Amino acid sequence: MLDKLKTIELRYQEVEERLADNATYADPALAARLNQEQRELQPLMETYRAYLQAQRTLEESQSLFSDPDLSELAHEEFAAAKAALPELENQLKILLLPKDPNDDKNVIVEIRAGVGGEEAALFAADLYRMYSMYAEGKHWSVEVDSASETELGGLKEICFTIQGAGAYSRLKFESGVHRVQRVPETESGGRIHTSTVTVAVLPEMEEVSVDINEADIEMQVFRSSGAGGQHINKTSSAVRLIHKPTGLVVECQQERSQFQNREKAMRLLCSRLYEQEREKVEGAYAADRKSQVGSGMRNERIRTYNFPQGRLTDHRVGLTLYKLDAVMNGSIDEIIDALVTADQAERLEKETQ
Repeated sequence: MLDKLKTIELRYQEVEERLADNATYADPALAARLNQEQRELQPLMETYRAYLQAQRTLEESQSLFSDPDLSELAHEEFAAAKAALPELENQLKILLLPKDPNDDKNVIVEIRAGVGGEEAALFAADLYRMYSMYAEGKHWSVEVDSASETELGGLKEICFTIQGAGAYSRLKFESGVHRVQRVPETESGGRIHTSTVTVAVLPEMEEVSVDINEADIEMQVFRSSGAGGQHINKTSSAVRLIHKPTGLVVECQQERSQFQNREKAMRLLCSRLYEQEREKVEGAYAADRKSQVGSGMRNERIRTYNFPQGRLTDHRVGLTLYKLDAVMNGSIDEIIDALVTADQAERLEKETQ
């Protein structure tokens, strides 16, 4: 590990030197790549340098144990450095884990009402609001690509794009079946109903990222549909793309321009094709995989929202929180942090096997 860190430090120093050279900025693309590389390596380098400093403190303080004037201070510094080293070493192992190449991408989120009829559609709308508020707190932008609304304000399905640095790295664990237990607004007897909503989170892919033959795509133009709402434009420029080899169908109806809708629909199609291929590859060893986090299988019940008890339970990591109101208002970082930590622990375990 230390040999690898020394090599990375040399590269980091090289990047710093090139960024300090004014000639670098004659090529804006190069400068942007170097700045991005520096940002990515900085947390690792800061931790590595703290680790080296702790090691130096151990050695230096030991040499002062016999000094009557400095012995007490030396023992305190020695104890502090010794306590810090294991945590710093663990942080280094985590930072050295292979990075998901999609972590910095924008995300396409698809929410679909499952079992439960109108109540499932209402909860789908609640989840859309939850993710929108979470994105707002992160200063990310949210754009609706398509939506199918119900008369009571629910959503049969909605597809939207969240644009922001690290969006996929935070939201990728949201894929799966979300279960809600509550008394529906339409229930006069006060009985608790259980409904489900499916969430899919895809990294946004550009057309250049996925090989698509234009001859394999059929495009249809139609008028936007739904019960209404500020996000839906009543125009004839909505676009539906059909990928004939796979049967995948995507729609985009948010933009007023047919060209813009087709462009967004192509990005969505590329993302779905990428995800389909990724799942095909992962399926080869999924039966033997005992992962609790990040498998992305659509049929998994990943989380339960119990409104009568104000309780949320994430079944993958056994996390239970009694602050459902805050969660539904977009406060989901505590849940995501627990999932990220569990994912890191699992990958660390695999690295040592």
